[in-house]
This record gives sequence, structure tokens and C-alpha cells, in this order.
Amino acid sequence: MPNKITYYAIVGGSNTVDDPRGLVRRLEHDDGPSDEALRDNFSWKFTPVIVEWERGDFDDELVEVSHEQASKIIEYFRQKWGPYGQRLDS
Repeated sequence: MPNKITYYAIVGGSNTVDDPRGLVRRLEHDDGPSDEALRDNFSWKFTPVIVEWERGDFDDELVEVSHEQASKIIEYFRQKWGPYGQRLDS
């Protein structure tokens, strides 16, 4: 179990925290961090995005959000994608 979880909204262009492009999280473990992105089926999968952003190699911006805001973003994507990741806006 992670010691700490930090969430980041992916924003850029016209996207904001209230209408993000995606959601990523960093899980802090005793042996170091692991980073994951929310997939459109609502599972989490490894991503290099946070490390790339920290190095300046990521085109969009990451904005740290609270656990509460992360839950709201997940709910936003549920409404946008449907309950099983079936994109409703395509």
C-alpha cells in the first residue's frame, strides 16, 4: 500500500482542471514512487507522464489536485465516457 498518493490533472490548450485531458497519480512507496494514468476503462496503468513533465519533456501541464478533486474528475470522465469507458462524445 502506498504511503502517499498525489493526483495531477492534465491540462493544456483550452483544457482546465474542470475539463481536463486526463488524470495521473504518483504513488509513494518505501522503495520509491510509481506513476499511473487513469485509462478510459477506469483502471490505472503505468505512465511516464509525470517524469516527462518534471524534465520539461511533456507538452501539456500537470496541476496537482486534491483527492476530492480527483474523485470529481473521475466522475466527470464517467459522465463523458460512460460507466464502462465507452466514449459518449465520439
